[in-house]
Amino acid sequence: MRIVIAPDSYKESLSAAEVARAIEAGVLDVLPQAQTVCVPMADGGEGSLAAVAAATRAELRKAVVRDANGRDHEAEWALLPDDAAFIEIAAAAGLEQIAPNLRNPLRATSYGVGQLILQALQAGARRITIGLGGSACNDGGAGMLQALGLRLLDAQGQELPPGGAALRSLHALSADGLDPRVADTRFEVAMDVDNPLCGPQGASAVFGPQKGADARQVAELDAALAHFADVCAALMGKDERQTPGAGAAGGLGYAIKQFLGASFRPGAELVAELAGLPAALQGADLVFTGEGRMDAQTPHGKTPVGVARYAQRLGIPVFALAGSLGPGYEAVYAAGITAAFSLAPGPITLEQACREAPQLLRQRAGDIVRAWRAKAS
Repeated sequence: MRIVIAPDSYKESLSAAEVARAIEAGVLDVLPQAQTVCVPMADGGEGSLAAVAAATRAELRKAVVRDANGRDHEAEWALLPDDAAFIEIAAAAGLEQIAPNLRNPLRATSYGVGQLILQALQAGARRITIGLGGSACNDGGAGMLQALGLRLLDAQGQELPPGGAALRSLHALSADGLDPRVADTRFEVAMDVDNPLCGPQGASAVFGPQKGADARQVAELDAALAHFADVCAALMGKDERQTPGAGAAGGLGYAIKQFLGASFRPGAELVAELAGLPAALQGADLVFTGEGRMDAQTPHGKTPVGVARYAQRLGIPVFALAGSLGPGYEAVYAAGITAAFSLAPGPITLEQACREAPQLLRQRAGDIVRAWRAKAS
């Protein structure tokens, strides 16, 4: 019996590899003779760098860049074969790096992402894949563009300060200082969502609250991003705000598409191919996947559904384990998940759930395998 275990990380709790090992332990508790294959996954968000680096044997490098609050810190990126690089924006401007009481969505910046791109260019990379997801910023990628040399100016010709809220004062752009190597580089985006930049399904409305934005701040940020897109469209003659994925990572998807001409791919698909998931699924009887929270957003580019689509082509049942099941999670069934389960055994605090996640994963995986074995027999 062959069982493939391909989960994402549990945000702020366990890495994808740790989740996979816990599920594997539960499987082997019940089926000690089973052949288990662990394929840690990601969808462009945090954990993507580790998954890609492990799959490609890339050279991991470190650079000092600014985090979303503008503080210097060390971030990793990967130099791949054939003059390619992989950058995870969560490593530069990640939400997990900022304590909840220090999160400021109005001023959070993507500047560090631009700094990592410059590091990759300096190393000779001319094909750069950027994993979008897990960001603390909501600035439409403005900070990244400023790091690359683009000047964002107000009506007095002064450079805008960091953060999405400042974009409401944008009056003009100056590309005189833009790094010329950008034009000779092919950019690819591994995205974990397909949201547009603005509106009810946009970056601010959907993801702003996760970054600490209240209702007033969400409205302020959405209006600022819309003004940013208006100015860019008027000056550049194109408008990418409605492109699926433009709203990823606080609007970084928009800036990368509008200014860097990137191609977009589902992050789960890209990581799956690099990690060898299609080959691992050959001959499999059962697949486990999962993420920290499954809800209505999961079918829009998240790892569990990405894994399920590969398994579905081969007729393999897929069970998903989530830290919690949120509103609308049932949509995953139409996307190929056979059944989804929450880890919580009853009323439980978030702190307790994170602390006990390995044991809960092991128990639930064992429970599922017992039920599946009974039906199979």
